[in-house]
Amino acid sequence: SPQRALIESEAEHFMDISGYDLEKAASIIHDEHRIQILVNLNGYTKGARNDLFALKPAPVQISYMGYCGTTGMPFIDYLVTDKHTSPVSAATSMHYSEKLVHMPHSYFVNNYKQNQHALDNLPSTTRASIGLPENGIVFCNFNQLYKIDRKIFNVWMNVLKKVPNSVLWLLRFPASGEQMVLDEAGRLGVPAERIIFTNVCGRDEHIKRAALADLFLDTPLCNAHTTGTDVLWAGLPVITLPEVKMSSRVMCSLCHAVNMPEMVVDSYEAYEALAVRWGNDSDQLNAMKQRLLSERMHAPLFDTLGWVRSFERACDLMWEDFVGGGWVYQRSQDYSSNMA
Repeated sequence: SPQRALIESEAEHFMDISGYDLEKAASIIHDEHRIQILVNLNGYTKGARNDLFALKPAPVQISYMGYCGTTGMPFIDYLVTDKHTSPVSAATSMHYSEKLVHMPHSYFVNNYKQNQHALDNLPSTTRASIGLPENGIVFCNFNQLYKIDRKIFNVWMNVLKKVPNSVLWLLRFPASGEQMVLDEAGRLGVPAERIIFTNVCGRDEHIKRAALADLFLDTPLCNAHTTGTDVLWAGLPVITLPEVKMSSRVMCSLCHAVNMPEMVVDSYEAYEALAVRWGNDSDQLNAMKQRLLSERMHAPLFDTLGWVRSFERACDLMWEDFVGGGWVYQRSQDYSSNMA
């Protein structure tokens, strides 16, 4: 892929060990290169090499990004996160086997600023060209359909009933779920024509056309993660409700890191009330869009270089903590200021 080629060309050292067996890969890490910090980007997702991590070939092993939650693996020492996604409290500490390392803003990293030229070169699109109504409020959610549970879907249907001429824009992600969603909407008294499905498209086109919507309605069960950064960069306001587990708190982190915490609510009732209020106030939504487009140029969420410097400092702190035998978890809130 172009991304892989870029990494290979810019990395000071690059070695592909995916084709080596367990023992050989561990030997390369431990004996040949003496890696000090090994990062697990997969967790329990496709392509994971957790058996390799189980051999503990590096003295410090961390989990980051690819798996949004604790690994529960005793050989993973640290989890890179932030104070909104993984707050340190008695209520949440039981959800993590790792020591927590808090990034100063959001743990999510991106490079939208560097890729904006690709979006600028895409042809303009209109609501009509993808089957959306030219007038009225367009609510949307671009997550995979499995993230939608009955509780939040009921809220969405209530919102549609209370905001005249509004529609809900979803993706066929997967296409097999479309009819089930429409059937459930019908059961709740919402006609099928008020829910509009479009096909999944390429990432750049996806970001560009997201700006055609008015408000992104997040899924509390499992938030928008990469999709969340996509829509915020597109200038699309969001409503999110953080719950307990890590995967249900990421959008809260993103909203704070783009300096718009008012998009975070604390109950399903507040979620519905805010969606209805904003849905019936197009001037408010337009003002929020303009604010997001302004904030994205200097908000911490889109400060890639700042994130890199903080992550480098986090690696230093993890290594110092390992050498000293301390617990990052107990001091994680102090670490964020040290990484600023």
